[in-house]
Amino acid sequence: QVQLVESGGGLVQAGGSLRLSCAASGRTFSRFVMGWFRQAPGKEREFVAAIKWSGVTTYYADSVKGRFTISRDNAKNTVYLQMNSLKREDTAVYYCAASTVDASGDYYYAFLTYHQPGPYDYWGQGTRVTVSS
Repeated sequence: QVQLVESGGGLVQAGGSLRLSCAASGRTFSRFVMGWFRQAPGKEREFVAAIKWSGVTTYYADSVKGRFTISRDNAKNTVYLQMNSLKREDTAVYYCAASTVDASGDYYYAFLTYHQPGPYDYWGQGTRVTVSS
């Protein structure tokens, strides 16, 4: 089993920044692909970003590309989501997730894999981010 605990959410004005953290415990963190998803009120859960084991390969939703940065520290069993230039439409509950799926090979194929909730085996409880105008 893997436990994921998110933190860092809160209320921020549009244009501001937040950094979310997700601490993992229970299994070897470095073996997981880590992802961030979000769910706004009345909407389905959507992909935000993902990062592979080494921390070198990352994937982003178009809506956050250039504003959000995903990173990980395997020594601390933690994955981060730095969110800059926040917009009202970023308001959501943000979830951390861990996947053991190895979508190696073509970058686009891997993106198609990791941007879906299905390949993720473990999920955190979520942290709420509210962006005000």
